[in-house]
Amino acid sequence: MQRRHAGAGGNATQQSYCLCALCVAVVKNNGPDMNILMLTSSYPKHVGETTAPFIESIAVGLVRRRHVVHVVAPYHPDVRRAPVEYGVRLHFYRYAPHRALNVYGYAESLRADVSLRRAALAAVPLALAASLRALLHLTRRQRFDLIHAHWVLPNGAPALIASRLRGLPLVVSLHGSDVYLAYKGWPLAPGAAAVLRSAGVITACSDDLRQRAVRLGAPPARTMVIPYGVDVHAFRPDPRAGAQVRAELNLPSDTSLILAIGRMVYKKGFTYLLDAMPHIRASHPHTTLVLAGYGDLLDELKERARRLGVEDAVIFPGQLPRDRAARYVAAADVYVVPSVRDDAGNVDGLPNTLLEGMGAARPIVATRTAGIPDVITDGVHGLLVPERDPAALANAIVRLLIDRDVAVRLGEAARRRALDELSWDVTAARFEEAYRRAVECKR
Repeated sequence: MQRRHAGAGGNATQQSYCLCALCVAVVKNNGPDMNILMLTSSYPKHVGETTAPFIESIAVGLVRRRHVVHVVAPYHPDVRRAPVEYGVRLHFYRYAPHRALNVYGYAESLRADVSLRRAALAAVPLALAASLRALLHLTRRQRFDLIHAHWVLPNGAPALIASRLRGLPLVVSLHGSDVYLAYKGWPLAPGAAAVLRSAGVITACSDDLRQRAVRLGAPPARTMVIPYGVDVHAFRPDPRAGAQVRAELNLPSDTSLILAIGRMVYKKGFTYLLDAMPHIRASHPHTTLVLAGYGDLLDELKERARRLGVEDAVIFPGQLPRDRAARYVAAADVYVVPSVRDDAGNVDGLPNTLLEGMGAARPIVATRTAGIPDVITDGVHGLLVPERDPAALANAIVRLLIDRDVAVRLGEAARRRALDELSWDVTAARFEEAYRRAVECKR
């Protein structure tokens, strides 16, 4: 197996996958168990980048379990990856005849996660054809045990065609926005339903998402809930982080720090968190909200903070690389995940950022929506509040700022759950079981 580390995009030692050499050695010494071909429309563009990091984590976790994993993903101008990284073999296919059409995948096809961009409509058929060619090319050159498609839309159709032409089992994983698009109606709904009926196993990151897939046409007996995992070595308690981050942001050492991380799209619910800030500042004037991430609503959120009169208490640091994000999470006095079902009906499956807060033992305030109640029990691992309720958010945050004993207890319980049930090793084992079920179903 070829050993390659990070390219120009970063140093592999910055990433938390410190077992890269061990992964390779395990496969080499014991022999691979399964040869897996994944199709995805997003993947971290370089080491430490935060576009769909869970796809890479799933792939790396499977490599650590002695499987050979090939990942097929669309080309992006910012991709800086070696052919093999952390034992995962990467294949980026080109599809756009013009640079302006490089808008497929990588969280760029949807505007604020609600509507398709016009350029994406033109790029989709080109990318679907190119992804199918890439799958057929790889499966012609070597033997695979199965095809695993991430996001039923758009990747289910090319994966299904390739699986039928090659006689391979098909596993489809749902991540949230794909099911939202499927509910938009013809021709998306029938197409997604056809793929789901044909798949050997369908995985969903939350039970809410699984139930929506069943209503769409997924056979219940072939569905599995596999929550995302968290790198509990990267996202962990760090007593030094608080002082480091406050110094980096030029904040006084006694500043109470509230943190939320995610793409600036409607379903993340950041609007309601901003609306909670005047109430929080009224009782805790030395409180700052750090709202980290990128996306279409960034300028709108900054303007909202200005209109609310809290722009001096809100910092927008932009997209954080993984190592810096871990430091910010560990520095937070309260970690907030205010997800909502947006006006268009889109909702997170299971926010990765929630699991990262759990790994870092942060006191969490989150909304009672989508997959969040699957992993957070109210009053045990964090505090849950209704979605779209700034007053409830503010009250829960203030409670944790005041009662630090409760905050510590909730954070410690959250980390214990992350360690016991939500590590990427546990997630990889669950995907391994899904693969074996799919293979058995095909026989």
